[in-house]
Amino acid sequence: MGGLVGKLESPEACIPQTKFEAQMVEAMKRRESKGTSIKAFNSVILKFPKIDASFRKCKNIFDEFDEDSNGSIDPEELKHCFKKLEINFSEEEINGLFEGCDINNHMGIEFNEFIVLLCIVYLLKDKFRIGMPNLESTFETLVDAFVFLDKNKDGYVSRSEMIQAINETGTGEQSSGALAMKRFEEMDWDKNGTVSFKEFLFAFTRWVGIDEVDDEDGEEECA
Repeated sequence: MGGLVGKLESPEACIPQTKFEAQMVEAMKRRESKGTSIKAFNSVILKFPKIDASFRKCKNIFDEFDEDSNGSIDPEELKHCFKKLEINFSEEEINGLFEGCDINNHMGIEFNEFIVLLCIVYLLKDKFRIGMPNLESTFETLVDAFVFLDKNKDGYVSRSEMIQAINETGTGEQSSGALAMKRFEEMDWDKNGTVSFKEFLFAFTRWVGIDEVDDEDGEEECA
């Protein structure tokens, strides 16, 4: 990814660091060409409870593919997962996804990372269906939100684009603007002034508390 300075004027400054990231950026650009129905970032914030519930209801999918029940999905388990879900990725693509989403470098995909991975698959495979309409609707909302924020449609969100998105809310409430800027800082975990779709998704799992899902007794999991 490139730095903040000149991003809006020079989209070429944002350079994907891996083949996986390049594929994600190109898929997002294709999606961005279709526009977005979201008119204000605050409307996304208001959906946090619904997004949280949708995420937690797919915990049983994660548990099914965590074959050794150790709390994470290893590369072989991920391949089994893709085969059962009929996700047609090459071994190289699967490995790229795994490495890209294993942010803790534990050689295992934890639940929050699994959600991010599935949403990226949804983007890459053009609305891939996994048999959970509510989860797919949530993924579409997240893709739509990123499209709303990425004003120059280069596959990344900059601080200046976030400011523009805030201005478009038209609420005039500085508290809302301050909250949105705080959200940007939380999304930009590598602190380079731009946010990728992957960073955006990981921020969402933190915002809605998915990192804490293992502390629950599983009553919200779907059958």
